[in-house]
Amino acid sequence: MNLLSRADQLREDRTPFVLATVVRAERPTSAKAGDRALVLPDGTIEGFVGGTCAESTVRLQGLRLLETGESTLLRITPDDAPADERPGAEGLLTVANPCLSGGTLEIFLETMIPAPLVFVYGEAPVARAMADVARAVGWEGFRAPDAEAPIPLDASAVVVASHGRDEVEILAAAVRAGIPYIALVASRKRAAAVLAELGETLPLTDADIARIHAPAGLDIGARTAPEIALSVLAEVIASRPRQTAPPPAADEATVPPAPRRLLPLTEPVQPPRPAGVTIAKDPVCDMDVAVVPDALQYEHAGTKYYFCGSGCRRAFADNPARYL
Repeated sequence: MNLLSRADQLREDRTPFVLATVVRAERPTSAKAGDRALVLPDGTIEGFVGGTCAESTVRLQGLRLLETGESTLLRITPDDAPADERPGAEGLLTVANPCLSGGTLEIFLETMIPAPLVFVYGEAPVARAMADVARAVGWEGFRAPDAEAPIPLDASAVVVASHGRDEVEILAAAVRAGIPYIALVASRKRAAAVLAELGETLPLTDADIARIHAPAGLDIGARTAPEIALSVLAEVIASRPRQTAPPPAADEATVPPAPRRLLPLTEPVQPPRPAGVTIAKDPVCDMDVAVVPDALQYEHAGTKYYFCGSGCRRAFADNPARYL
């Protein structure tokens, strides 16, 4: 499978990744313009954008971009960057890597984050309209006809529009899965009855109750199925957490959530949580290195040390005391 086909597969699986493309390479470098690689959430790199030193920098910056959702032009240079090229220049991130054995590399890092997913249950016109409206605003809308369809754990919302069919079962599964927005399309009277039955089926915390919207949708005077769908999606958007604090520092970046898993309705599990990525210092060159299984490492006196490239690891292995 070639790299772009692999990227298509990741998109289909709703797996976030960074597409790294070399756009400029100064000799001597092992990479050339047009070389590509994928950076996955676990730090795995598929493809080629340079030797181990360049790869280490691409891995770390790719993981940071997966946290922010942004894209950038990465310049890796063996020398200190001029003042106007330092990190902070708009759209450009320059990293001085003293271990780089060659010229400067410029690599465009394009972050591919799956669109928010609205998972809709039901065959009614409102259910069909929900999927259409979600796609119209750039979200992914998926409609399942009945409760046999499993819930994707990366769904931003689960909307039940099945008009009395399997409502409690689906709502209970969405609560167990930790879906942030759960909605029931129903009248106030029927919604109250369904919630009462749900409470008898599953112990609900205050946090659980806050995630359940029944009846669903903002009061915009909606009458038709598309209008009701619009009111529900507007409520989904309005209920999303809003960023009130500045984004985390670069060394506090975390790995994005794992790829989508399918949760059977009967399986009571907790939702996956993002795992924090640890940043280590290369003891030889003082470069930041992402602590992931694929990173170069060496164990000395019971401690693991991480390295940006094989040269640094070799130097450390030859004489650890020099760098400790």
